[in-house]
Amino acid sequence: MLEDFDTICDFPSHIYSSALQLCPTPSWLQHYNMEESQEVQVVKGPSARWGTCFRTVPLDSLPQALACWKDIIAVGLWSDEIITLSVVTGNKIAVLSGHTSIVTSLAFLPDGTSLVSGSYDETIKLWDMQTGGVVKTFQGHTGIVSSVSISVDCTTIASGSADESICLWDIQTGECHCIIQQESHVKSVHFLPWDSQHLISISGDKLWQWNVDGHKVAPEYDCSHTAFSSDGTKLAMYDGEVVQVQSTDSGVVVAEFYMDDAETSDCCFSPDGNLVAVAANYNIYVWDITNSEPCLIETFISHTSTIASLVFSSPTSLISAPNLGGSVNFWKIGTSSTSPDVTDLESTPHTSPIKSITLQAKDGIAISSDSDGVVRIWDLSTGLCKTSFQTPAKGFCLRDVQLIDNRLVLVWYAAGKIHIWDIEKEELLQTVDAPYNDVRDLRISGDGSKILCMEWLFIQAWYIWTGEVMGKVELHDEKYGSTFLTMDGSKVWVNFPKKGIEGWDFGVLDPSSIKHYTGPPNRPHLDFIGGIRRCRTDLPGIEDTITGKKVFQLPSRYTRPDDVQWDGQYLVAGYDTGEVLILDCNCTLSH
Repeated sequence: MLEDFDTICDFPSHIYSSALQLCPTPSWLQHYNMEESQEVQVVKGPSARWGTCFRTVPLDSLPQALACWKDIIAVGLWSDEIITLSVVTGNKIAVLSGHTSIVTSLAFLPDGTSLVSGSYDETIKLWDMQTGGVVKTFQGHTGIVSSVSISVDCTTIASGSADESICLWDIQTGECHCIIQQESHVKSVHFLPWDSQHLISISGDKLWQWNVDGHKVAPEYDCSHTAFSSDGTKLAMYDGEVVQVQSTDSGVVVAEFYMDDAETSDCCFSPDGNLVAVAANYNIYVWDITNSEPCLIETFISHTSTIASLVFSSPTSLISAPNLGGSVNFWKIGTSSTSPDVTDLESTPHTSPIKSITLQAKDGIAISSDSDGVVRIWDLSTGLCKTSFQTPAKGFCLRDVQLIDNRLVLVWYAAGKIHIWDIEKEELLQTVDAPYNDVRDLRISGDGSKILCMEWLFIQAWYIWTGEVMGKVELHDEKYGSTFLTMDGSKVWVNFPKKGIEGWDFGVLDPSSIKHYTGPPNRPHLDFIGGIRRCRTDLPGIEDTITGKKVFQLPSRYTRPDDVQWDGQYLVAGYDTGEVLILDCNCTLSH
C-alpha cells in the first residue's frame, strides 16, 4: 500500500486504474489516510491546473492513430484492427479487420461514409463505414505507410511512406497515377483543404509543397509537424522550438508560441479553429490563438508515454492515444475558447517575470510583483488570487512589497532613487535619494518600519514613512559576491560567500548601537534562502533534519526561482515565466 505512495502524490490520480490508495470512501475496501497530513501540499503551483480526463476507454491493443468525424472516433491499433467509438458514450461501435499489421494512419472522407487507413503492411485501404468492409486496397509502397490524406473533391488519396515516396491514388480505379520521390522517410502528407491539386509533406524535418503532377511548387523549409484548421484558413507549423500559425490566404503569422525545446509528436486544431493542441513529450498543451498573444489554457499531464495521436472531437473535448497505453483518453477543456479579458487582472495569470515575492503567513497571504508592475495578493490556504493592482514599478528594477498596518506598500529602486508607493491609494509617499553605483538588493524590514538597501560596501536603512536615514553598516572588500538580504523582523541577515552568515539588528533608536551578529540566526530556516534571491542557485529539497527524510523535491524545471520566501512551513517562489508556487509543509521541520 505504501510502496507507490510517493509516485501517487507526484502524478494525477486518474492514470491509475487500480490504486487501492485512491478508492472512494464508500468502497468496501478499507480506506487508509497514510499520514497524508505529514506531507507537503501544493496549494498553488506551476501547471497546478491539471486538465480533467472525463473518460478513459480501455483497449485490447495499443492505439497508434486517431481520426474523428462528428460523433465517431476511429482508432488504429497495434493489433492490425481499426475500432470505432462513440464520442458521446465511449462505447465501441464496430471493429474493422483487413490489415495484417499495425494501423499507422487514418482519414475520414468529408461526408463520413468512408475511411482511409495506412499500415505497416505497406497497403492503404478504403473502408465502407456502413458495412465495415474493405472497398479497395491500394498496393505499391515498399515500406510502412505512415500517413494518408484525401483530396477535398474525394477523387485522390495521397499516401506517405518510409520508402521515401508519396503515392497519389485514383479512388475510383485504385491505380497510382503519380509517385513523388523524397530524400527520406515521409512522416506526413496533407492535401490542401481548399485545393485538390496541391499537397504538402513533411520529410527530413522539412516542409515540401507539391502539385498532383509531382512537381515541387515552392522551396522547402524547416518544419517537423503541421496541421490545418478544419475550414482550411489556418496552418500550424512546428520547427522544433516554435509553433507558428499562419493564415493560408495571406501567409501572415496570426499566432506564435514556444514549446521550450519539447519533443513534439502531434498537433491539431479545434473544430472552430480557436485552439491549437500540441502533444509534447508525455504532455498535451492547449493554446487559445484568438488574440495576437496566444494563451496557454490547459495542460494535460497524465500520460506515462509519448502520445501517438491527438484529435479534437468538439471545441471543448480532446482525445489522445498514448503510444504505450492500452487506452484512449477523453479530455475536457474547461476554459472558454476566448482569452481572458486582459483588463481583469485577478483572473489573468502573471505572464511577465516575477521580480519579488513576499510571504506574510500571519496574514495568510503571499504577495507577488512582476516586471509589468502588476502586484497580486495570493491566499495561502487556497492558492487563489484575492486581488490585483497595477503599479508604476515596471521593468527589471529591484522592488519589494509588504502589507503594513493594512496598507499595501511597494518600494522600488530606479535612477538613483528609492520610491515608496501606496498601492491601493495609487499615491507616491516618499522619494529617497540613493545614488549608489551598484545596488545589490532592496527589502522592506520584516516589521514594516524600514527600507534596507544593500550596495557593495554597505547596508543602509531608511524609515519607510518619513524617508529619513535610520542607520548604516559598513561591509568589507573581502565579502564581495552574490549576496542578498534575508529579513527577520528588524534584523537583516546576509550569507556571504567567504565569511558565512552575518546579521545586524536595525530595531534600535540609536544608529550607533546597531548590533552585529555572526554565525547562523536562531531561526535556521533563514539560511535556507540565503543567497538565492535573483542568483541562479538551485532551490534545494526540503528535508526533516531529525529523520533525514526528504519531504519534498521540486521538479528540476522549478528549482531556480527569481525570488523565494520560506518560513519553515510555507515556501513561496516566483519564476521568470510569470508562475508563482506556494507550498504548505504541514510537517514540523527543524530546519
